[in-house]
Amino acid sequence: MAQWQAIADEKNPSAQNRRLGSGGFRLGTLVRWGKEWFTNRGKSRSIPKSLSWFLVGLSLSAAIAACGGPTASGDTVQLTLVSYAVTRAAYEQIIPQFAQQWKEQHNQEVTFTQSYGGSGSQTRSVIDGLEADIVALALALDTQQIEKAGLIEPGWEQEAPNNAIVHKSVAALVTRAGNPKGINTWQDLAKDDVSVITANPKTSGGARWNFLGLWGAITQTGGNDTTANEFTRQVFQNVPVLPRDARESSDVFFKQGQGDVLINYENEVILAKQNGQELPYVIPDVNISIDNPIAVVDANVDKHGTREVAEAFVQYLFTPTAQREFAKVGFRPVDPNVSAEFSNQFPPIQTLFTVADLGGWDAVQTKFFDDGAIFDTILSQVSR
Repeated sequence: MAQWQAIADEKNPSAQNRRLGSGGFRLGTLVRWGKEWFTNRGKSRSIPKSLSWFLVGLSLSAAIAACGGPTASGDTVQLTLVSYAVTRAAYEQIIPQFAQQWKEQHNQEVTFTQSYGGSGSQTRSVIDGLEADIVALALALDTQQIEKAGLIEPGWEQEAPNNAIVHKSVAALVTRAGNPKGINTWQDLAKDDVSVITANPKTSGGARWNFLGLWGAITQTGGNDTTANEFTRQVFQNVPVLPRDARESSDVFFKQGQGDVLINYENEVILAKQNGQELPYVIPDVNISIDNPIAVVDANVDKHGTREVAEAFVQYLFTPTAQREFAKVGFRPVDPNVSAEFSNQFPPIQTLFTVADLGGWDAVQTKFFDDGAIFDTILSQVSR
């Protein structure tokens, strides 16, 4: 079997050489297997003829199954998009535009089942059986968890433009009206009289951006890990509670009235303004690029027979049309021309760093967020 797999991998481009269902077989493997049995059926007497024809039938059945599935048939195709909550406003505009284009080009209706929620909970839902064709999550670490579960094949970052980062944001510091505590920088969060609201990065993927923003504000401006650790500890000394996720953090700040500042995201405060809620906020000059990835869930699109349309949708998200929709609801576009169109909406960042500057997600997870790592140590020091 290993030899057949090697032959199939060699003959088929990677985009066409995906798994079929959970069994791990590939279409190229099965078709080649069947061909070899059919071609050489007279050269071997050790396998009964009836069995050789069975194997041919098996390979052909697999090929037929790969062309369609329960969510793809003739005139219609259905995709399941799983994303995090604040992307909904953009996708509600993008999806009809893509569907119209697909209909015009392929004479096929495409419909979407959509699921929105916290990025971490959405990740767990997909791993636990929510059959997403496409996942658009808040951070690559969540997408990597789905990869580790065997549902997304390695190398997904190279299968879409811009290393699969479809839009971006930066951290925002939301203050009380009039900004009475004079909060303008990350350093202001460490003042003794400032109360800071942020979610727990052990339970909230989004809150990990908050933590890394604090840490990088020191290490990316000439400081070292020692000074970054001390600064971050001082900030968390000012955190009265650690809500489970970003939504609970917002409730603590707005509904319960706790805290002088909420660590949030630029896209969320822009969207809130569009919905009639004017939030006073500051964008620190030193900031982290909050990069949001997109990926096709390989095991599911092959099971559903939806790979072609799913990959086309992912590519469509990088077009100027789709990038404008992301920008309209507060995300920084990755298309430079669209970014220039919306330059008035997004102030330039003097020092913008990325997770890669901090070592990449694997290193970040191990260093900061694993059990017993830096975040746990900081919490023990502030008696949380």
